[in-house]
Amino acid sequence: MNAALSAARGALAGAEAWVVGGAVRDELLGRETDDVDLVARGDVADLARRLARAAGASAFALSDAFGAWRVSARDRSWQADLMPLEGHTLEDDLARRDFTVNAMARPLAGGDLVDPFGGHGDLEARHLRMVSGGAFAADPLRVMRLARLAVALGFDVEPATRDEARRTAPRLVEVPGERAFGELKLIVAGEDPVAGLLALDSAGALEAVLPELAAQRGIAQNRYHHLDVHDHTLEVLAQVVALERDPAPLGPQAPAALAVLAEPLADELTRAQALRFGALLHDAAKPHTRGETSEGRVTFMGHDARGAELAREVLGRLRASQRLREHVAALTLHHLRAGFLVHRRPLSPRDVHAYLRACEPVEVDVTVLSVADRLATRGDRADEAIANHLQIARELLGEALRWRADGPPPPLLRGDELAAELGLRPGPEIGRLLRELEAAQFAREIGSREDAVALARRLAGEAADQGVADG
Repeated sequence: MNAALSAARGALAGAEAWVVGGAVRDELLGRETDDVDLVARGDVADLARRLARAAGASAFALSDAFGAWRVSARDRSWQADLMPLEGHTLEDDLARRDFTVNAMARPLAGGDLVDPFGGHGDLEARHLRMVSGGAFAADPLRVMRLARLAVALGFDVEPATRDEARRTAPRLVEVPGERAFGELKLIVAGEDPVAGLLALDSAGALEAVLPELAAQRGIAQNRYHHLDVHDHTLEVLAQVVALERDPAPLGPQAPAALAVLAEPLADELTRAQALRFGALLHDAAKPHTRGETSEGRVTFMGHDARGAELAREVLGRLRASQRLREHVAALTLHHLRAGFLVHRRPLSPRDVHAYLRACEPVEVDVTVLSVADRLATRGDRADEAIANHLQIARELLGEALRWRADGPPPPLLRGDELAAELGLRPGPEIGRLLRELEAAQFAREIGSREDAVALARRLAGEAADQGVADG
């Protein structure tokens, strides 16, 4: 039995409550779920606290649902949302729901299915149908949910429901960003995020939720690309998902890279799921930066830096956390760096150090993104370009994993010690010299304190001579 349901039945015995929505739908589909919705008469807050005490869980009010409470297992293995009954009867409550397959209920204590709108029949027919003609007008976010469920369940959409969703989709701009982000996260982190985004587009919702992706349609690229920017973006996202499932292109470091990507990051997303957002936004600025040379060559100068700004703007609009905004912006800013190094083979230690320092703290993530980006680019000379990029990326990935585990080499001397040795005042010049010393130490050009002082003295002298010459 579902853990949340088992705990609720034990703790809320005697309460007038029903299991509703997705838990009932998934039970009828034979799908496991760790998330249960309950509606109840009476004091929902008191019932939530009773359940939390009995299950050793935590209970808290949900800010985006009036009167609703959530009870969550301390190990996060299950959760139950408790809501007050809307209307005088259970049927009144179910009539306010989105789709017929979510408008079914069972008594918490057990009993017959309550199905006033034919949801069970729609489950068997494998299609989604709105409960009423006003379902989307009551909450435009349901347009996004329709797209997500159609893909997650593999259901088709009943024509009248599809048409009403399209009519309502422009109103998604009225939905608070955090609510839209909640649905978008489920789509992007789902089993098939590309299909989810295409379903979102089919429902007419893409322009309202992600106009930056919609704007990429028809933006032609150079001869090394076989797709326009929009389709390339979706292909990069597909390649990121493919690497999660089969990381062989990453080489022998693949298991360690996947372990890093499995770490939680922010907004209930892992680093791998955040990387999907990086794929989705990495070329967001190409429509703004497209140009052509006098020879007709297509360019996107500065799309990495402008894209980082756009990534922050998009995720800010969606009320994502500051940590996720900066993480995805860094992925966007640095997604070209590995490719630039292909032409510097064999890499010097200083090349590697510069890459790691620039990309930190996304040095592992952005290297994987660069592989997905290259695998998704199959224009002229694609096989040669992919082979060369994989060679560089595997080398960089190994270095990035070591850098992430161990960090930069311990400095041979501190800034105050360097200032004392050279007779310099604290300031930007000390910072510059320390960075130069770190690079030289990483490259094994110096190995002792004396080496570091000698190199710093020489570099400071060269800078002073250059200053005189410039003056």
